[in-house]
Amino acid sequence: MTLAFNRFQRVPMTDKIFFLQNLYIMTKAGVPLDKALAAIAEQSQNNKLRAILAELQQKISQGQNLSDGLKSHQDEFGELFINMIMAGEASGTLEQVLGKLYLQIKKEHQLNLRIRNALTYPAIILTVMLVICTFIVVVILPEITKIFLGYNVRLPLITQLLITLSDFISQNGWLVLIIIIVLIFLLIQSLRTKLGKTIYDWLALKLPVVSGIVKEVNMARICRSLSSLISTDIPIVNNLNITSRLTGNLIYRQALQDTAEQVKKGQKIHQIWRSKMPLFPPIAIQMMAIGEETGMMDAIASNLADFYEEEVFQTMDNLPSIIEPILILIMGLGVALIALAVLLPMYALIQSF
Repeated sequence: MTLAFNRFQRVPMTDKIFFLQNLYIMTKAGVPLDKALAAIAEQSQNNKLRAILAELQQKISQGQNLSDGLKSHQDEFGELFINMIMAGEASGTLEQVLGKLYLQIKKEHQLNLRIRNALTYPAIILTVMLVICTFIVVVILPEITKIFLGYNVRLPLITQLLITLSDFISQNGWLVLIIIIVLIFLLIQSLRTKLGKTIYDWLALKLPVVSGIVKEVNMARICRSLSSLISTDIPIVNNLNITSRLTGNLIYRQALQDTAEQVKKGQKIHQIWRSKMPLFPPIAIQMMAIGEETGMMDAIASNLADFYEEEVFQTMDNLPSIIEPILILIMGLGVALIALAVLLPMYALIQSF
């Protein structure tokens, strides 16, 4: 029963960070890998992670490598995780790789957490606005318009439209709800297709405000992944292909795959990225050129990742002040629309006496 339940359970990012941090500390202290896994499993509060660690301990005791045991859990840990462990085992630098991987996962978690927290506020505000507007249109507006219907007053177009909308929602509430659910379902399904996801990612790179955030987030993730993989001596072409598969935005994914193909032909990364501006900003191109000339690409990519992560953090901190005027404008327009729909008939009613 427990095993069946574990199949549907996920290992949260915080538990992966806990696992890597403890494994790095224990291997650095000279604790054998199988004993380190056993100790971490005892401390873990996640049943899925505990079961995985027990399985890994058993395989290592039988002479297998850690990366071989992790391959059957790629959906849980990801391609970058396994490839870095594999490279660390091959080069005898597993301890250093674990430290770099811990930093990679921790930075990714901080980035995701900052984005999620920043988007929570506008999401709540928009939801509250939608609920209030729906309540006014469906409940309050019909009661007010009953006053006007008793008199021979010609209602303005805006009032007629709102009354029609109110009547339709009141009489077809379940139908409206079903339509909304179906539209949301179709939108989600379309985003699971390559065409739908490509269109969505393309739009995200074109919209004001949003495009800047999307570029910063993707550059932070790309540079952090490149830095981590380069430091483990994984060939640059494989590095770029792995990074492309870790990139959520399909436009950036295709750009990285194109970069890998052209690097095979002898071109430099900064030259390829220059032809793909503005996907890759000038600062990233110049820094990568320096990294390729000096042979310090891992350090340069790490510095770029730090730079873009800091940019994202500052943008997310400032996001409420950017979005608030837009939300206030939307709310003001909604209130003004409803107010006009109510006040104009009142004015006409007063004029008729």
